[in-house]
Order: sequence, then C-alpha cells, then structure tokens
Amino acid sequence: MKRIAVLTSGGDAPGMNAAIRAVVRTGADAGLEVFGVRRGYRGLIDGDIGYLSRRDVGGLMHLGGTFLGSARSEEFFSTEGRQRGIGNLRTLGIEALVVIGGNGSQAGAHALCEMGYPVVGVASTIDNDLVGSDTTIGVDSAINVALEAIDRLKVTAESHRRAFLVEVMGRKCGFVALMAGIAGGAEVVVIPERELPPEEVARQLREAAELGKTHALVVVAEGAKNNAEALIEHFEQHPESTGFTLRATILGHVQRGASPTASDRMLATRLGEGAVRALLRGEHCVLTGISGNRVVTTPLSEVVGKTKGVDLRLFELAGIMAR
Repeated sequence: MKRIAVLTSGGDAPGMNAAIRAVVRTGADAGLEVFGVRRGYRGLIDGDIGYLSRRDVGGLMHLGGTFLGSARSEEFFSTEGRQRGIGNLRTLGIEALVVIGGNGSQAGAHALCEMGYPVVGVASTIDNDLVGSDTTIGVDSAINVALEAIDRLKVTAESHRRAFLVEVMGRKCGFVALMAGIAGGAEVVVIPERELPPEEVARQLREAAELGKTHALVVVAEGAKNNAEALIEHFEQHPESTGFTLRATILGHVQRGASPTASDRMLATRLGEGAVRALLRGEHCVLTGISGNRVVTTPLSEVVGKTKGVDLRLFELAGIMAR
C-alpha cells in the first residue's frame, strides 16, 4: 500500500482535526502518501481530493470543526454516485480510505466496503451513540461546553430564585445530557432512554422547592419526547406546577464548535493512528474505537444500523445526587 485518503463526514465534532493530523502523520511515518477529501462524500464524488503533507496538518490540534469540511450528498446514496467516488480515488492511485464520522458516515463507509473498496472508520460524534467505541471523538468537549453553560446559568438561577431548563444536543442518545446533568448538579434529567412526562418533571421540581432549594436545574436531551419546547409549552399552561419561575436555554450547535479538550485531542490522535495501523495490517471494513482504554476495531457490519444507549445506572445516580 502506497496511498491512502482521509475524509470527515456528517456533523463536525471537536477533535476531528486532531484525527486528520494523526492519520496524515502516521501514514507519512509508514511511508504512505496521504490525501485529504474535502467536503466529505460530496467532495469524494466531485473529485475534490488533494495531497496532504505533515506540514499541511500543523497547527490544527486546538481547532474545533474539520478543516477538510463536511457536506451532505444525496448522490452518494446511489450506486452510481459511490462508483464515481471510488473511481476518483483509484484514478489517483489511492488504495484505501479513512472515514472520520458518526452513524451516517460509517453507513457510507460500509456501503463502499460492500462495493469492494477498503475503508476504515474512526468513531467521531458528539452524540456518543456509535456502537464499537466506549466514547467517541467530540463527546468530552460537548459535555464541557454544556457544563460551562450550566454553571453560568446556575449563578443566575440562584440570584433570581429561578429554575432553568437547559436543552443539549445528542439526537436520540441522552449521554451528553446525563453526564452534564450529573456533573452540573441538575435536579432533573430528561433523556430519550428514560422519558419523563411533564407532570413528573414538575413533581421533582416541587420536591426540590420543598427541600428548601432556592433554585433548580433541568437538563434535557434534544431527542427526548418531552424536549425543551414541549416542556416549556406545558409549563406555560401550568405556571404554578413547578414551584419555580422557569426559563429555558437551548444550547444547540454551540456545543460542536468548541476547541477540543485534552481528552478529545488524545482520543482523536490514538484513533487516527489506529485506523492507519489497521490498514497496514490489511484490516478494513472496520470501525476504530476505544474500549477499556485500548484501541480496538469492530466490523462495520456490526456497527451500521445500530445505536448505543446509556448506562441507566447513571440515570439512577443522577436521581440520588439530586435529592
């Protein structure tokens, strides 16, 4: 093997740049030429591919997002689109591809594998719902952004004797909400894996008020049935039900754009290196992840179409800590 390529796809995550850097420099150290695909699968189909030197990936570790860019591509869902992308790689003599991204990105990687092209995935999504890795690139940074916002809101909540409802990202996975809720001292956590009706949220807030708390915090995952919008609508109709004046903050995409934490920089570096090592071993059609602090690979066939839930024992811990 002489040439490989790397692309980032799907939602950006803090640490993606560190993973690209690791792929390029590990590849160069092994005597490989490494190319970058700009704009994800869209760039793959368009042939937007260029050589990356060691110096091209310098000064990226501290930057959020992905300097290669990411974009959606409807054409990639077609066999013809994927054939065109593979053709562009082969025209340049590129023999394998590293795909950094989450569920949708790895589904694309698997589709390329099924067409006979060698691909290795790297687990990267702030949702942490990807099977095959204990944690994924970007999760720690997203939690810390949420926690910083929670800490600041608690100051205002205490000053005004209010309750704040904070909605965090995570699609259908409540991991970020649960971790930020526990670390931020939330009175209530609402996640898709353990839905709470508005009446139960109100009950727990009233309980906090009865315990003498002068302020309270509710952390909600965006993918919960009773997300921020639904809860606020309910409490506007029942303003006296919580025992507090309630305000809402939706963090949204601000969680993606953070500078990666040290943990995410290290994870991205290890997984990027691990992806190249897997290719050098002749291993492909796998996802590179972390398990028990070891870099491991999982067949993409076992990753695609599945999602990883949260440890509900931590949900019980959140309830204990809130009382």
